[in-house]
Amino acid sequence: MAIAETIKNILVQHVYVEVPTDQMGEHDSLRDVLGVDSLGFVELRVQVEEAFDISISDDDFTPEHFATIASLTSLIEARQQVAATA
Repeated sequence: MAIAETIKNILVQHVYVEVPTDQMGEHDSLRDVLGVDSLGFVELRVQVEEAFDISISDDDFTPEHFATIASLTSLIEARQQVAATA
């Protein structure tokens, strides 16, 4: 499953976003369009770390990285690259 699709599924199943996955755009704001709140972002971080077997540092847990599905996908890809070279 593609990274973006996995994120969408996490948003629905664990963060309880009410927007169907097929209606989520990769550039939709997680906060403003999909309605993720502060606790939702914490849950999203935990679920992403588990699903992709990565660690997201506090420095990377920023509004910029968690703004959209696309920005979160980029962060995951970067963390996977770091893990692969470690």
